[in-house]
Amino acid sequence: MTLPEDYLSYPHRKHGMDHTLYPYSNLFERKAVHWPESKTVALWVTVCLEYFPLVPNDGPVRAPGAMVTPYPDYRTYTAREYGNRVGVFRILKVLDALGVKASFPINAAIATRYPFLLDEITKRGHEVVGHGVDMNGVSAGGMDPAVEAAQIKEALDVLRANSGQPVKGWLSPARSESENTFSILAKNGVKYCCDWVNDDMPYTMQTPSGNVLSMPHTYELEDRHLLTVLGQNEETYQAQIMNAFSLFTQESKKYGGRILHLSLTPYVIGQAWRIKTLKEVLERLVKSGHVWTATGDEIAQYWQAGQD
Repeated sequence: MTLPEDYLSYPHRKHGMDHTLYPYSNLFERKAVHWPESKTVALWVTVCLEYFPLVPNDGPVRAPGAMVTPYPDYRTYTAREYGNRVGVFRILKVLDALGVKASFPINAAIATRYPFLLDEITKRGHEVVGHGVDMNGVSAGGMDPAVEAAQIKEALDVLRANSGQPVKGWLSPARSESENTFSILAKNGVKYCCDWVNDDMPYTMQTPSGNVLSMPHTYELEDRHLLTVLGQNEETYQAQIMNAFSLFTQESKKYGGRILHLSLTPYVIGQAWRIKTLKEVLERLVKSGHVWTATGDEIAQYWQAGQD
């Protein structure tokens, strides 16, 4: 079977990128940013608080961590719920002890089902980030734009009303997007998005509804990815974080400040035998004297001010 002649003909097909969301740029040729107090690395910690419905989404994308066995899948459901009942409070204790501010991508379902948990986050000064209605609220290519827009608006409205925060950041469930997601986010007042993982520093996405900053929310140092998907041990997890920190510190001497992002999953790193690993690695980073611990919004605003 041969392809029709117009198969490879579409808008923006050319050498390089085939979209107009952002221009290509070399990380090592960009304008340098210098973090507060001459710190070389901005430490950005995110902690995902997710609600997985017992009946998973049957659409084109299912969020990692969703139910897998026939209904009711209590085995998976309770494993995920452990993070919201136990694991997150261990993480909060570590953050409290070290004075580390974090960003919390949160499903709207968490805010309505567990308002006391949202209160624990906000009263400590941590940032609330949009993370969908629940883990079934996934965006995908070809989705009805009106349905996606209503879904995103509902998530943001609930979080803003219940947290008292403007909620400027967004992490899509499963990091899945449609061709309209960035424009919908911009229209709803979102200033930065965490879905794209193609850089170590922020850059600007251009949409018909306004600009949205893409923040370096990497899954390469995500606890779930390394410890459960790849099956690495806790010592390797620590070593990789410190290796990244070491390189970023070196690069900062020539190219300006860098961002070290750590994505934490309460039902993974909050387990009794793993929380010590988080405490140790954060202690090493904080005691180095080289890190500025900040929320995603603080980092985004400081970076943007340095580009103007």
